Amino acid sequence: MPVYEYECESCLTRFEVRRSYHESLEERCPQFEGRTRRVFHPVPAIFKGSGFYVTDSRKQDHPAEDGPPSDDD
Repeated sequence: MPVYEYECESCLTRFEVRRSYHESLEERCPQFEGRTRRVFHPVPAIFKGSGFYVTDSRKQDHPAEDGPPSDDD
């Protein structure tokens, strides 16, 4: 069963409630029986693999030079 976090609109008390997906999501404050709102948290993003940063997938445009250019070309 998922755990939902609520916050009371009057006293700002936060509490958690375990509920089934089929139950009502409305909840009252356990201290003052006030109206509550559900608190949403951002989901952390986990990047795996290469290519997520500019330096990961960048290819060399020019081969590395070991010295000054020669006039032979």
